[in-house]
Amino acid sequence: MSMKAVVIHEAGAPDVLKLEQRPIPTPAVDEVLIRVKAFGLNRSEMFTRQGHSPNVRFPRVLGIEAAGVVEACPSGKFQPGDKVASAMAGMGRDFDGGYAEYTCPKAVNTQLLTTQLDWQVVGAVPEMLQTAYGSLFKALKLVAGDRLLVRGGTTSVGLAAAAIARNHGCFVAGTTRSSSPETAELMHKSGVEEVIVDDGKVADKVESGGKKFDKVLELVGTTTLKDSLKCAVEGGIVCMTGIVGNSWSFQEFSPMDVIPHCVSLTVYSGGPNEFMETPLNELLKQIEAGTMPVQVGKVFKIDQIVEAHETMEKNLARGKIVVLTE
Repeated sequence: MSMKAVVIHEAGAPDVLKLEQRPIPTPAVDEVLIRVKAFGLNRSEMFTRQGHSPNVRFPRVLGIEAAGVVEACPSGKFQPGDKVASAMAGMGRDFDGGYAEYTCPKAVNTQLLTTQLDWQVVGAVPEMLQTAYGSLFKALKLVAGDRLLVRGGTTSVGLAAAAIARNHGCFVAGTTRSSSPETAELMHKSGVEEVIVDDGKVADKVESGGKKFDKVLELVGTTTLKDSLKCAVEGGIVCMTGIVGNSWSFQEFSPMDVIPHCVSLTVYSGGPNEFMETPLNELLKQIEAGTMPVQVGKVFKIDQIVEAHETMEKNLARGKIVVLTE
């Protein structure tokens, strides 16, 4: 028995991703064999493809998340036919991941799903909601009434974070480099009440407006972090989660000059524990009820994986990119 799988043999441009036939994996006693229905694309997979993950050995099937149906589970934790999602815990890095028709993660790192949503929506959410939820509540310690700024408000995580925060009773502002009405409408639909056009000097606009933010979620990265720190009130928290700006480090960084008085700076890089702590079914119910919009940017088939990665690399999706296996 064989399956379609996207295999990378060497680092490079999107066309290094090759669709191949591979044997369907056999689950160990602590694993679950998932027939993948959909998987979301993540920038960490793009970085690995480009050669920025030295600990990942090629050939490898990438994909740090997947959603689908249980085919087999030797431990009995899941039954054949159960809907599940799995993410992180070495998936797509230490062992072959979700870019395939079947994947075999640990059962302990897999969540049972009760949703009836379409697979393209379910496939969009595992890593996206884990990152948004963990950044907000574990790192930023978000509470009702907080003023939240999302730097990188049109990213898939940014849009999800805005929706979650709005439902939690927070005021949400988000940044975008686009001044188009369509972009503003997209952000408003996800719960952003104030759209700020990002010209690199968002702090100046926030200062002139007179009201800084209790919490700042930084999704662009080091290229805007210094400016984002100036947007926080005294006692506020800034969390750097994303690197959409594709710059990993500062050329020079003087903490006493860059971090404002009594503003806390932290980072979030959730792992398998955070994934299992994320209340996926509760959040999926909000999506089903229409109270939490999820922006699926573009949907591809598995044989369009090169085009999907090109879309991610050029930031053309305006939401989460999802790949369906059938």
